[in-house]
Parts: sequence; structure tokens; C-alpha cells
Amino acid sequence: MNKSELLDWLQEEYRQWQALLAGIDPARMEQPGVNGDWSMKDMVAHLTGWNQRLLAHLQAAQRDQPEPPPPWPAHLQAEDDINAWLYDANRDRSLPELLDEAQQQFQQLLALIEALPQDVRIEQIHNQDRVFNLVWLGDQRFLVGEFFDHFRDDHEPDVRAWLARTD
Repeated sequence: MNKSELLDWLQEEYRQWQALLAGIDPARMEQPGVNGDWSMKDMVAHLTGWNQRLLAHLQAAQRDQPEPPPPWPAHLQAEDDINAWLYDANRDRSLPELLDEAQQQFQQLLALIEALPQDVRIEQIHNQDRVFNLVWLGDQRFLVGEFFDHFRDDHEPDVRAWLARTD
């Protein structure tokens, strides 16, 4: 895969994400029950919270700077603790604000990828029926589709089941 193909792939993934969101009644986006007590709004906040970390790391690597600290308190190490912090940090934010942040992050990711050299090393990992795209910067690799991969692997079944219910 080359850089142009990676950008096309990311744009298609984002189009699918937007189509999913467009199919959800805005009034339902804040209803709990998507994943435990989480609403779809909480899911967006969760995904953007982790994506913020990826973007900061990718940006630092491009600038040949040290890895930045995570957006959450450094003492949090366990995923469940980080997820709880992300939930608390975002629960009072509005849905439009969170959706706008997700869109801005996607645009930032595209800009970061576009700024890479044409011959950047991009590796595809095939795992069962899935393909993961890794960008290498020096000796660091970045799962640039992490937002979409994480959603698809860990949350999409819950979202689809929630959408199928008529609460």
C-alpha cells in the first residue's frame, strides 16, 4: 500500500463511520445502553480520547520529538481506569462538540499522513478477515486506523445490537 491508497482507505473508513452516525436518530445518541451504561455520545468520546493519543504520538514522531504524555493523568495505566477517566472528562460535553472533535481529529490525521514522504513505509498486517495499516516513522510504527479498527473490533457489535433494539 502506498500513501495515496492509505489516504483513500482512511477516507472510506470515515465515510462508513459517518454513515453509521447519520443512521442514528440524534435524540437517541445520548441514551445509555450501547455498551453498559454508555451512550453513543459516550462511545464517540471514548474513541476520540484514545485517538487524541495516537495523533499526538504520530505528530511527535514526525517532528522527531519525544513521545508526549497521554491526555489522561499519567498515573492511570489500566485501560478500564483510562476509559473511566475519559467518560468522566467528557460526560458534560455536548454531542455536537464531540462529533466536531472527531471530525477535526480525522482531518488532522489526513493532514499528518499527507505530510509524510511519498516513500513512507506502510505495512499491512492481515489477521483473519481484517487488515491493519501501519505507518513506520523511523523505528516506530503507528496503527493509523486505530479509531476505526478499535470501533469495529470492540464496539461495533454492541452498537449494532443497540440499534436493533427498539427501546
